[in-house]
Order: sequence, then C-alpha cells, then structure tokens
Amino acid sequence: MKKLLPFFSYLFHPIFIPILGTLFYIAYGDSYVAKEKIYLVLLQVIIIMFFLPLSFFYLLKTFGKVDTIMLSNASQRKIPLVMQIALTAILIAKSITIDRFPELFFFFLGGLGSTLIAFALLFARIKISIHMIAMSALSFFVIGMSLHHQLNVIFLIATLFFITGIVASSRLAMKAHSMEELVIGYFAGMLPQVVLWLFWL
Repeated sequence: MKKLLPFFSYLFHPIFIPILGTLFYIAYGDSYVAKEKIYLVLLQVIIIMFFLPLSFFYLLKTFGKVDTIMLSNASQRKIPLVMQIALTAILIAKSITIDRFPELFFFFLGGLGSTLIAFALLFARIKISIHMIAMSALSFFVIGMSLHHQLNVIFLIATLFFITGIVASSRLAMKAHSMEELVIGYFAGMLPQVVLWLFWL
C-alpha cells in the first residue's frame, strides 16, 4: 500500500484542480453564456493554469531552481507561487469575470486567496500542503455549487472527501509534510471558498 500511495500525489496534483473545477462548472453550472464560449474558457484554463505552469517548471528545473514538480523544498516554492498568483489574477481579470461566470470566478478568487496564504506562510517558514489546499478548495466549491443550484451530488462530495484523505496519506507516506502542514493546508484551501460563499450563495 505504501508503494501505491505516492501515485495519488501525482494523480491529484494541484496543477489538475483548476481544470477539474472548471469541468464541474461546465457540467452543473447554470450559465447563460453560449457553450462555445464556455469551452473556450476551459481551453484558456488548460493553457494558463496547466501548460504555462508546467513549461515554467521545466524552465526552472533547467536552471536548477527546482528539483521535482512536488516542490518539496520550501525555498523552491516562492517563484512558482508568485507565478501562480499572477496567472490566476490574469485569468479572473480578463477571462473568468464575475459578470460572465460568477461561481467559477469565486472558485478561482478563493484559489488566489489560498495561494496568497501559502506564499505568506513561507516567510514564517511554514510549508503548508498545496495538495490539501487544492483538494479542499475543490471539495468546498462543489459543496457550494450543490447548495446554490440544489444539486444532488452527495456521492461526488463523499468521493472528494475520500480522495482528500488518500492524498493526505500519500503526502505523509512520502514524508513531504507533517500532519500539521496538511491540516493548515486543508483549512487554507477551505476558508477562502467558504467565506466567498457569502457573495454568491
């Protein structure tokens, strides 16, 4: 089992979570925007939140600034987190705006808040789990959507909580984080999403 657990850290890497959140929004959101524009937004999310960070990671690796995509060293996280903050800010300012995709806007705005928390804590030498940030943010976005649109997605929510537990176990098995770092990361992902419910639920 210990040999299998690291697989979940890669399968549910934070880089995939913006895409999963967008796909859930497309499947269950009540948007009046034309489907072609919604799929264009998905393409933009894939490019801005997946391919650009991935390309930037390999550039940093080439120059010896990072070693693995897990960013296990706290000092290696600052540049990628700043890049993530900038890319997310561009996405919600230019593409996923509050007037066109309100629920998705608040999902990414919450993600931006979580990333700022993770970045700020680095200066206190606290390396919280970005995996837990991503999984909790996605889970509570799905919960928010289910409440907003009266969706019966209890099985999906339960599955997300189960997967979050597996990913947490994976991070512990890989000795990437302590239990405290996982817990702080979970709340750092959850709290911005829950606070922003006040503006769209």
